[in-house]
Amino acid sequence: MINLDQDWLAPYPEPLRRGLMAVAAHFSVPLYLAGGAVRDWLMGKSCRDLDLAGSADGVACARYLGKQLGGAFVPLDEKEGVGRVVWQGYEIDFSTFRDGTDTIEGDLARRDFTINSLAVAFDSHNGGLLYPYEVIDPVGGHADLDQGVVRATSNAVFQADPLRLLRAYRFVAGLGFQLDPETERMIATEASLLADPAMERISAEFDLIMASGRAAEAVAMMVTSGLLWVVFPELRQGEGMAQPLSHHLDVFDHNLEALRWMEKILIEPGQWYPQHQEQFADYLGMGKRRLWLKWAALFHDIAKPVCLRLRDGRVTFYNHDQAGGRFFADIARRLRWSREDVKQVSRLIKLHMWPFHLCNAQRKTRITPRACLRLVKAAEGELPGLFLLSMADSLAGAGPEKPEGMEDDLAKLYQQVDSVYQESIRPVLENPRLLSGHDLIKGFGLQPGKLIGEIHRGLELAQVAGEIGNRGEAEEWVRIFLAAGSGAKRH
Repeated sequence: MINLDQDWLAPYPEPLRRGLMAVAAHFSVPLYLAGGAVRDWLMGKSCRDLDLAGSADGVACARYLGKQLGGAFVPLDEKEGVGRVVWQGYEIDFSTFRDGTDTIEGDLARRDFTINSLAVAFDSHNGGLLYPYEVIDPVGGHADLDQGVVRATSNAVFQADPLRLLRAYRFVAGLGFQLDPETERMIATEASLLADPAMERISAEFDLIMASGRAAEAVAMMVTSGLLWVVFPELRQGEGMAQPLSHHLDVFDHNLEALRWMEKILIEPGQWYPQHQEQFADYLGMGKRRLWLKWAALFHDIAKPVCLRLRDGRVTFYNHDQAGGRFFADIARRLRWSREDVKQVSRLIKLHMWPFHLCNAQRKTRITPRACLRLVKAAEGELPGLFLLSMADSLAGAGPEKPEGMEDDLAKLYQQVDSVYQESIRPVLENPRLLSGHDLIKGFGLQPGKLIGEIHRGLELAQVAGEIGNRGEAEEWVRIFLAAGSGAKRH
C-alpha cells in the first residue's frame, strides 16, 4: 500500500459526494475509485471522470445515482454491469468487479495497463476517500507511473479487447510515456486483432492520439509493431518508394516527417509566418483545425503510389494532390467520420500543392489578384491551414534539388495573398454583387442556369482585378462577354 497525503475527493461538489454515499448505503457494498482518476490524481491532475468499482451491479448503481443527482443515466454495457451518469460536466462510471472476481485486487489485475490498475477506497460515511489514504496497487502500477512506462497487465488483455492495442499508443502519446518492450512485443504478435473492433472506436482512439503533442512519435512506434498497417494499409504502399531529388525520404517517411513538422509548427506558427502570428493563432483556436491539419499532414501524399510515373527517366507524381483528396475521403468514410471532417481534411490534401505552384509562378512573374481569388475561393476559409500544411510539407523535404528558400517563399506568398484578400477580395465577397441574378435575367434576357453563375464568377474576377468598379462597368462587361459568343440562351 502507498500512502496519499490528501483526500482527492474533498474539492468535488457536495451533492456528488453525498450521492455516492447514498449509492453505497443503498446497495450495502464498499465502493472503490479506480483507473484513470487515481492515475491522474497521482500525477497531480484534476479529473472530472470518475470510475467506481464494486460488487454491486454497476448499471443499477449508475441509475440510482442519476436519480439522486438529477443527472443523465447511460447504460454502457448491461451484460458486463457498466453504467454512466453525466452531471454538471462530470462523468461517473460504475462497473461490477470484472470477470466474476469478488475483490478490488482481482478487478484491477484484469484491467488493461498497470497505470490504470490503481484504486482507492471510498468513505461511504464521509463522502471522501477512506482514511488513511492508501492506493491499492496489485500489479505495480504506481512504479510504472513514476517511471513513465505503459505496461500491459498480462498477455491476455489484448485478446479480451483488441482496441487496447491502439489505446497503448494513446497513453504513450497523451502522457508522454514510453512503451514497455515486452508490451510492444505482445502488440506486434496480436496486431491483426485490431481488425475486429468497430471503426467508430478505432477512429476515436486515433483522434486522441492525433490530438496529443506526440502523434508522430506514436505513429512511428505503430510502424515498428506493424499496428499502423492493420488500419491504414494504404500508407504502407509508400514504404521504400523513392521520390525526386527534392526529397530525402521515401513517400511514407515523408508523410510521417510532415506530421512531425506539423506538430512543431502548431506550437508556434508565427515562427514561420512572423507577420501573421495572431491571425494563425486565432485560426487554430477554432473547432477541430489542429486535428484536421495533423491528419492532412500524415496523408497528404497518400496517392503518390497510384500516381507514380516515369517520364524521361524521372519519377513523377502528377495530380497526386487531386487524387489524394478523393483517396483520403474514402479512408475517412471508412473511419465513419462526419461529413464536415471528411470535407475539410480531403480539401486540404487536394489543395496542398497549390501554394507551391504559385511560388513557382511568382519566381517568374508576380501573381495576379485573379490567381489570389481562385486560391481563396478554393480554400473556403481554410487558407491559413492550407499554408501551414504546405509549410510542413516543405520542411519535410530536404533533398539536394529542393529549391532554395522555399519556406521563405511560402511566407512571402501568404503575405501577398492575404494582402490582396484584405484589400481587394474581401470587399468584393462581403458586399452585394454589382449585378444580381435578377438583374441579368431582366436586363439581358437570360434564363436561370449555369450561364448566370459563370457570369457572376467572371464579374467577381474582373472586380477583384480592378477592371470594373460600378454597376455601369459591370453591365458593359456582361455585354462584351455575351457578344463574344457565350452561348447564352435568350427568352
